[in-house]
Amino acid sequence: MYLSVQKRKRFFGVLAGMAASLLMVTASAHEHTEDGPAVPPQPQLTLSAQASAEVPQDTVKITLASELVGASQASVAAKLGKALDSVLKQAKTNEKVRVSSGNYQVWPVNDKYGKISNWHGRGEIILESTDFVAASDLAGELSDRASIVSLRFFVSPRARAKEEQALLTQAAQAFRDRAQAATLAFGFSSYSVRNIDLNGAGAPFQPAVRMMSMATDKSAAPLEGGVETVTVSVHGSIFLHSPKK
Repeated sequence: MYLSVQKRKRFFGVLAGMAASLLMVTASAHEHTEDGPAVPPQPQLTLSAQASAEVPQDTVKITLASELVGASQASVAAKLGKALDSVLKQAKTNEKVRVSSGNYQVWPVNDKYGKISNWHGRGEIILESTDFVAASDLAGELSDRASIVSLRFFVSPRARAKEEQALLTQAAQAFRDRAQAATLAFGFSSYSVRNIDLNGAGAPFQPAVRMMSMATDKSAAPLEGGVETVTVSVHGSIFLHSPKK
C-alpha cells in the first residue's frame, strides 16, 4: 500500500504518541498502587524469647524383669508366660499403680561349638505411679518373681501441660518486650507481628538407676524424684514501621 509523504508523517506521529503514553502508564504503575502511592518495603526482624521453670518430677516408672533358662524354647516360653501372668495379676490389684507389659524375648544360647545348649527368656513388667510409696511397696512385694532392674522419674503430661500454659503468658510477654526494645533500638516507631511459632520443651528423663537390693528382701526403698526444666519458646518475625510524617 502506497502512502503519501504527508500521510506517512501523520502515521508515525500517531505511533510515537502511543509509545509515549505507554511509557507514562508504565512509570505511573511503578510509582502508584491501586490505593495511592506505593509504600517502600518494610524491614523485617526475626527474634525469639522464652520462659522456663523447674518442675518437680511427680511420676515414677519402675521396670521389673523375670528371667528363666530352660532346655527348649517352648518350655521357657510357657514358664516365663506363667510367671509374668502371676506378677501382672497381683500388680493390678493395686489401684494406685498403673501396670503394663514391657519387652519380652526368648532366645537360644550357643555353646563353644555353635550348638544350642539352652534357651533364655526375659520379660518385663512396668509399674508407673504418682504415688511413690505405693509403687515402691508393690515393687518390693513382687521382687521374688520379678527383679527390679531400673527406675526413673519424670513430669507427668498433666503437670507439664499445666506448667507450659503458665509459661506461655510469660514467654509471650518476653517476646513483646524484646520486639519493642528492638524496634526503638533500630530507630523505628512501632512494629507489627508477621508470624509466630511456639515450642515447648523439657529436659530428658534422668538416667535409670539400678535397684538390685530390692529384689532380695522385698523391702520397699524410699523414692524421691528430682526436677525437670520445662521451657516454652516463642520464635517469630516482625515488621518495623517508621514514624508517620
